[in-house]
Amino acid sequence: MNINLLSCDAQRPDKRGISKCIAEISSNINESLASELTNILLEGDAVVIEVTDKNSGSALRALRKLNIDYEIL
Repeated sequence: MNINLLSCDAQRPDKRGISKCIAEISSNINESLASELTNILLEGDAVVIEVTDKNSGSALRALRKLNIDYEIL
């Protein structure tokens, strides 16, 4: 399943937490790439990540907890 991360609405976004979350929930992203994608997301651009179906429920909860707006592709 692909998820389009649209934006982060947190007043003070946790870069490390977002980066760690992306690395954990995605099926093919390492920590350094997750950090780069986090910077892109926080600058205002959308990011697409691939999530395995068995982790989809927990992945979506983790994104909501970090105040990240997303859409399922």
